[in-house]
Amino acid sequence: MKLRRTTLAARVLLAVSMTAGITTAAFAADMTNNAASAVATKTIAVKGVVIGEGAPKTIVPITAKTAAEQLVQAQKIGANADTDVVEWRIDYLDIASDAKALIKLAPQIATAVNGKPVILTFRTKNEGGATAISDADYGKLYAALIKAKAADLYDVEMFRDEAVVKQIVANAHKAGAYIVMSNHDFHATPDTAEIVSRLQKQQALGADVLKIAVMPQNPGDVLKLLDATWQLRQTSDRPLLTMSMGPTGVVSRLAGETFGQALTFGMIGTASAPGQIEVGTLRGILTTLDNATKKPQ
Repeated sequence: MKLRRTTLAARVLLAVSMTAGITTAAFAADMTNNAASAVATKTIAVKGVVIGEGAPKTIVPITAKTAAEQLVQAQKIGANADTDVVEWRIDYLDIASDAKALIKLAPQIATAVNGKPVILTFRTKNEGGATAISDADYGKLYAALIKAKAADLYDVEMFRDEAVVKQIVANAHKAGAYIVMSNHDFHATPDTAEIVSRLQKQQALGADVLKIAVMPQNPGDVLKLLDATWQLRQTSDRPLLTMSMGPTGVVSRLAGETFGQALTFGMIGTASAPGQIEVGTLRGILTTLDNATKKPQ
């Protein structure tokens, strides 16, 4: 069967679909029926970067373990034209729980990344991060960092204590910052309905960007993630940051624009999660797919 106006992104996902046992006809019908069903995204403009408009914006993480090493890495990322947004992974630092030290470091990071938007992330050990922290200390640390305007956006794990999460969201919004609410499963992929439910919960908690990362066991799991992303895109106006991790899930990082993803992770040097690819390569693919979706093929 020949698909009308088939984009390069659709061809990539068609291949994955067929691997997972989904017929060409079913895939074509789904793509056609959903072609104009997306809800308009509530864009976020931060330091000249508009999240939720056009091709997915690239995020590159700072992953070094000392402040000095992070500043060197931040300068490299800041000088990279293919990077739109920087993730500052404070959980990797030996001062991860030291609010005063982090507040002192924050403006140096902001300068080093050359004015790019910064997402501050304390990824806890509960969700694959480098440092353990109690819910109470997590809330106190974020309160201090937000008050000091340490970043432009703050990653908050949805499954921390709900009262703590709500307070962090309120503090960030009061300070004029944005919340990326997140959930990570490094072992499996929940059912599509569960992925949708978690993202909806993030929105209900006040998130500005909805994020979930899951680990596929097969190509069908990748489709669950992409299906859930598209379902949210039809009902939610929040920018989405969803990914299927590892080698099997790489396609989800590349063809996400087709399904409504607003952001995707790349790397310079060291990855912060399995499946990330070099940001220059990522940018080239995203640009190719974005251009291809605008023209008949």
